[in-house]
Parts: sequence; structure tokens; C-alpha cells
Amino acid sequence: MNIFVINSGSSSIKYQLISMPEAKVICSGIVDRIGQQRARVDYKAFLSSGEIKESREMPVPDHATGLKAVAQLLTDPEIGVISNPDQVEIVGHRVVHGGEKFSTTQLITEEVKEKIKELFPLAPLHNPANFLGIEVAEQIFTQAKQVAVFDTAFHQTMPGVAYRMAIPHQLYEEHGIRAYGFHGTSHKYVSEQAVAYLGKPNSKIITIHLGNGCSMTVIQDGKCVDTSMGLGPMNGLIMGTRAGDIDQSVIFHLVKELGYSLEEVNILLNKKSGMLGLTGFSDMRDIRGLLDKGDSNAKLAYELYAYRIKKYIGSFAAVMNGLEAIVFTGGVGENDALTRSLVCKQMDFLGLELDQKVNETRGSGIREIQSANSKVKILIIPTNEELEIARQSFEVVGMV
Repeated sequence: MNIFVINSGSSSIKYQLISMPEAKVICSGIVDRIGQQRARVDYKAFLSSGEIKESREMPVPDHATGLKAVAQLLTDPEIGVISNPDQVEIVGHRVVHGGEKFSTTQLITEEVKEKIKELFPLAPLHNPANFLGIEVAEQIFTQAKQVAVFDTAFHQTMPGVAYRMAIPHQLYEEHGIRAYGFHGTSHKYVSEQAVAYLGKPNSKIITIHLGNGCSMTVIQDGKCVDTSMGLGPMNGLIMGTRAGDIDQSVIFHLVKELGYSLEEVNILLNKKSGMLGLTGFSDMRDIRGLLDKGDSNAKLAYELYAYRIKKYIGSFAAVMNGLEAIVFTGGVGENDALTRSLVCKQMDFLGLELDQKVNETRGSGIREIQSANSKVKILIIPTNEELEIARQSFEVVGMV
């Protein structure tokens, strides 16, 4: 069964065509830097004649344009892997926010789509992009079953002390205002990989997903017990364009004293803050380029970014009363040695000690980068949200 997985992020579309149940990847790729003139469409196919790679630099103003470009590559007479879109039997979609409406993977119906739309205000950078991915996929893959895998589902095991907020009770009871958590598909995948690698089902682990969006999750006995994001994916760590944790008084000051509207504040904190607000760039590769040129704003941004992660490691270790491993994943977590170094610096009190040489050495698969004296494992585990989405999509269609 061919499953086409669409992972629409705020500025990218990662995709894979996977044959299930053998989990064989037929092709994969990414549409990167959506919304920029110099966006990039990468495509890699595994054909009987060998591996083929294709990269195209082109304007990709929105997710619909990006997805249509991918569909053209899939069916290209020379480098495509299918002759027509009807050969795709399932399309699995990452959907960021499921609220309390969705705690499990769902076969997409018109009713499910309407509920996803209702949740747009809680994930304004992602749910609209996810929804658009569904609508475009329905037009391209007309014979396929469409399946939604929700980022929030993995965090449903959090206890009340982790997800409730100290606000009037009826706001939770009547409106579902609580912490939900995000990047659940990634946290689920890498935490399961970590537990299997460590050989301890009851391990105390912190998973750190760092990409354009960033979050951390506490994994105890194989389950999520706390996470850094909240009602929407704005809270917690500093991100590409999101501020993360912020004093609520700042919002009132912006509105009352500086004349911002609430919509302007929302745009500011969601799309103009984070690393973009600090440096003028949201992509860590661009910021590292500035840093290498001695830019002081880039230096401060890196330090703030790592400082926030360190604070969460300390608080999450306290929640578990211990720590056996931390896991770096996501585009930045897997590839940016400087971020990992700054996060692990002066953390020996918690038993974390990085091997700098190993940290700076490129590798693949699961890697340990701690020193011989470290009491806590420091792991790099490449995430594979697409495979996790394919597995869950295959299971839910099989149950229908």
C-alpha cells in the first residue's frame, strides 16, 4: 500500500512516499523556505536503476504551490515513482492542533475538516497550512483516503498538574483552555527510539525538538508527563519567529501604552519575534553565518536560545526527580553542534558533560555525544515524523 505523507510546517513541507507495511521509502524530499523568493524543492527517488536526486530553486509563495511542485516530480516521466496520482492509496497528514476534539488519528471527513478549521486560532502558523495541504491533496490524489495525525495526541497522557492553568475553572470546563503540547509525532518517535536504545522502558528522558518551531517533552515510563508548549504552539522555547515564554504584562503594555491591536500583538509574537526578531533571520543557518562574521545580535540570540533550553532541562529534571538521557532532534537539534554545546555547557551539576569533539563530528543514526564522565546520556536521534505518520495512517485505515 502506497502512503504519501505530507508534513506541512510553518515554512516547509517534508514529504515521503512509503510502501507499507514494510516501511520502504520510495521517495522523499522537502520544500524549504516557503514564502521566500529563493525557496528550494528537493526530491530523492529510489528507483530500480538507482537513487535519483533533483533540486530546484524557485519561488514558492505558499504551501499549495509547493505541494503541486512535488506532485509533478512524483509523476515525472523520467524521474517519477508513480505513473499517476491514483497509485497513492492513503495520504497521511500532520495536523498540529487537535484540541480536546482529537486524541487519536482520524480518517478525514468533512466533519473532521470543519473541526480542524475551528482550531485555526490555536495554531495560526500551522493548522491553516495543514488544512490547505489536505485540500490540495484531495484535488491531486482523488482516489486516496486522507488521514490526519495530530501533534497534540501524544501529550494526552499528561496529568492535570501539567496541563491545567491557574485560571477560573469554567474556562477549562466550558472552553477547553489548557496546555496541549505539540510536535507530538516527533517526540513520540524519538522517545520510543531512545527507550529501545537504552533498553529501559522506565527511563527518565527529556526530548528536545529544535526546528523552526521548538519544544521539549518529559518522557517517564515511556509516556509524556509534561511539555513546554501550551494552549497553542507559541509557548516555551525561543523559536524561528515565535517569542516563546513571555511576561503577560508585555502584551498589556503593547496594547495600552503603545497602541497595538490584539491582532498586531498576535502577529508580532507569532511571526515577527523569536530569532527573527533578535537577528532579522529566522533560519539558524543564516544566523550562524552572521555569528561567524562577529555579529553581536546573533551572539546574543544564540545565547538566549540555549539559555531557555537549559532552564527547561532543569525544571523537567526536577519534575521527574532524576534524568537519564536528553535527546536532541529536529533540523537544528540534529545538525547545529554549537546549539548543543551551549545547551550542555556548565550542566555538570545535573550530570551532563558533552564530548566536544564527538559533538562536532557529523554522523548518522542514533549517536551518543556525552563524555566518558557524563552521568546522563546525551543523544542525537534523527526524527522521522513521516514514518510515524505512515504507521498511524496505515493502522487507522486498516481499522475502517
